[in-house]
Amino acid sequence: MARCRAESPTVGGTFGTVDAGAAIETRSMPITLGVVTESALGERRVALDPDAVIRLKKSGADVLVQPGAGVAAGFPDTLYTDAGATLAGRTAVVDGCSVLAVIGMPEAAVTDRLRSGQAIVGLLDPLNRLDDIRSLATQGVTAVAFELLPRTLSRAQSMDALSSQASAAGYRAGIVAAETFGRYLPMMITASGTAKPAKVIVIGTGVAGLQAIATTRRLGAVVTGYDVRAASRGEVESLGAQFLTSSVATGAGEGGYARPMTPDEQKVQQAELAAALVDFDIIITTARVPGHVPPVLVSDATVASLKPGSVCIDLGASERGGNVAGSVADERVLTAGGVTIVGAGDLARDLPTSASQMYGRNVVAVVASLTKDGEIIIDPLDEVHKNIVVTHDGEVTNVAVLAALAALTETEAATR
Repeated sequence: MARCRAESPTVGGTFGTVDAGAAIETRSMPITLGVVTESALGERRVALDPDAVIRLKKSGADVLVQPGAGVAAGFPDTLYTDAGATLAGRTAVVDGCSVLAVIGMPEAAVTDRLRSGQAIVGLLDPLNRLDDIRSLATQGVTAVAFELLPRTLSRAQSMDALSSQASAAGYRAGIVAAETFGRYLPMMITASGTAKPAKVIVIGTGVAGLQAIATTRRLGAVVTGYDVRAASRGEVESLGAQFLTSSVATGAGEGGYARPMTPDEQKVQQAELAAALVDFDIIITTARVPGHVPPVLVSDATVASLKPGSVCIDLGASERGGNVAGSVADERVLTAGGVTIVGAGDLARDLPTSASQMYGRNVVAVVASLTKDGEIIIDPLDEVHKNIVVTHDGEVTNVAVLAALAALTETEAATR
């Protein structure tokens, strides 16, 4: 089994000090990727599809796959064995891999078996799974979280799992909106009369939002894209949609997200948006920032003012709340006023084949970035590595996660 090591002879700072002379060990065995069946309720994706296995095999890696891991995504075991993977039981995969590729953080029965020298790569939600991150650090496991990838780096685009999964979620949001809405989306001229086209507004025009706009436009709706980043106008209008923004549009903040507004700006922006929303039949919200409580974009009062039969698709819905007041993650809520609110925080899993294929490419790209001469090598001076590597060599290494852990420790101390 290939092992993890630090690249620089002596590295200080966040990653601590590493004696590379002691850490480096020559190994002839290739890196082994492991894939297990995802355990989260409703999860149908798989971390590596058969095409990703082919790419990894060509690079010299071995792949272990739990039988049935890809079935829900449309990939039977025969496709994996044909691609060169070896089938093994869940425990054997975890014990035998160098890198465990996952969609989300696995259950404790899996993470507790990981040991020093192994790595785990996935959407680990590190800022909300701090106890798990502490445990992985204690075990000496190298944890790599896609959520912390610096998305503005051009060379990181092939690793951007957040964008690939947001693309799937945005497309699926348009389909779910059409299925939930009780009327036609396009204008329909029939012998029984003419049906007006549905009016759709997509709030947030990042990757998910643009896909939702494109999908609902293809389905014939009249679509508006809303964003506080005025620079988004060109992308929205190129899809044939109208563009709406706030009088206090703030521009892009760190990482390509809109910067947080001041309280006064937020009041003005929300009042303007609420006044506009009552004119739409379908509202799709996409504001989900990893590690943070999602902002409420559609208030209780606004939901109450929507027309009966209106639909809200909340892509920001999670256990920590959502963009639409009253939304519940993974549930549909029908309000007293006849508005359907869909808590759709993880719609990518409902497009499992395509989402898994894109995610597999992200995993392959990250592994390639971390791999050199058959070993996973962490370079703390590399802009990608220092962000996505959360734990390494027995320490928590990511600055944002360290800050969150410090705040958690203070809270724990205060409650004793």
